[in-house]
Amino acid sequence: MTSDIILHYFPDLSDHQKEQFAALDDLYRFWNSRINLISRKDIDMLYLHHILHSLAIAKVISFLPGEKVLDVGTGGGFPGIPLAIMFPETDFHLVDSIGKKIKVVQEVASGCGLKNVRASHARAEQIDEKFHFVVSRAVTRLSEFYPWVKGKFEKKSMNTIQNGILYLKGGDLDEEIKESGLKAELIPLSQYFEEEYFDTKYVVYIPQF
Repeated sequence: MTSDIILHYFPDLSDHQKEQFAALDDLYRFWNSRINLISRKDIDMLYLHHILHSLAIAKVISFLPGEKVLDVGTGGGFPGIPLAIMFPETDFHLVDSIGKKIKVVQEVASGCGLKNVRASHARAEQIDEKFHFVVSRAVTRLSEFYPWVKGKFEKKSMNTIQNGILYLKGGDLDEEIKESGLKAELIPLSQYFEEEYFDTKYVVYIPQF
């Protein structure tokens, strides 16, 4: 599968963005062969399972110039790297507790010429900054995740939706949301993408008031 699937769902990309998305295939194959981030079988599905999945957040919100976004537990750079390509004037801070994963993030960001990405080998609790949005991809249960980022939000919202968490997760989430005690909105990815892969996946939006 190629970067054409990104163009199918996001047809208004600039030529530079198209080049950046196309470059991710070689970059991730190169670094994945050295530091195993993605299974060998799954690397062939990079654009569907990782890049397009990350960009589901871009269907829910358009980040604005000057907004700050924290990607918690970014792994190899998801969802942060694809979102940083999509929103070049938004500042992204990608964090992970595993140093070798952050090395890959730094190399991939450099390799595709991203100027709006910082990557830190740290836990979310150690980041002493405020952000408009926190993004993440199924790092842990919401009841465990929320305390890591509570209190890290700018009070003033700039966007069409309130500052908050945009969390990519799949499966039956009703029990998990109830357990967390959080006010959450489930946005099914099947309303944006036609592939079966997205049938049970969601963006979980948790506004911070």
